[in-house]
Amino acid sequence: MNLLASMHNTLLRWGRGVLGAWGAWWQVLLIGAEIVVLALSPSSYDDPEERHAIMAHLYRASAPLLTWFLVLSALVSLVLIRIVVATALSYGLSQYALEVLVRTLVLELIPLYAALFVAVRYTMPESQRIRRLLSDEHRRGLRRPRQQLLRLDMLPRALAGVFSVLLLAALSCFIALVLTYLNVYGFSPWALADYNRSVGSVFSPAVSLIFGLKTLFFSLAVAFVPMAASAQPDAGGGYARRSDITEFARLLSVILLLEVVSLMGNYY
Repeated sequence: MNLLASMHNTLLRWGRGVLGAWGAWWQVLLIGAEIVVLALSPSSYDDPEERHAIMAHLYRASAPLLTWFLVLSALVSLVLIRIVVATALSYGLSQYALEVLVRTLVLELIPLYAALFVAVRYTMPESQRIRRLLSDEHRRGLRRPRQQLLRLDMLPRALAGVFSVLLLAALSCFIALVLTYLNVYGFSPWALADYNRSVGSVFSPAVSLIFGLKTLFFSLAVAFVPMAASAQPDAGGGYARRSDITEFARLLSVILLLEVVSLMGNYY
């Protein structure tokens, strides 16, 4: 009898966990779809207050992060470039060093850490601000209209997160390509044709499409997953603060899933 009761309780907890996880992911998809519809609707940009909020968040999501991210990205790129070039020379495989650098650094690593950087420095803190706002309103007995929450609070932050990831990834890829050329060929301009040919051979149409879609979906995940979690009420209807580790783990699982899909598209 005790065994049956224990199994029943275990199955009940498991079922509640599955339903809770399904509800959380459904909330992400629902709010993400609503934000996409609002972002594509011209009426979202008619109000001067909404336009000002969007421009302000675009600045806050990119300008303060730009300098430090590019400096760190350049340092990481330089270290990886030196390691790959030195290793390739030691094994007599220098002709493959450039392709390895472009595939690992530009195609895989830069979009990944650009997305994580924006998530940690902007979208996750902003989602906590939205949750605190909703919690304060809930304690005062107020209830903000859902459309107002989406248009004035979530849409500007989501657009800013997408813009920041795309901007940082593009600038970081450019810096990585320049540093790769300088480390492989030096300051001579005569190798530009060979360098462009080598890089172009890596960026085939299929690889370029997968790279662009992966970076775009990374930015959408960084923008939507934290925002959707911030608007999801607790079991009691409140908006208590959630663990940053839990929210980051949820976002990381989405990003890793997208990374696995992109790897399968590129190499299988």
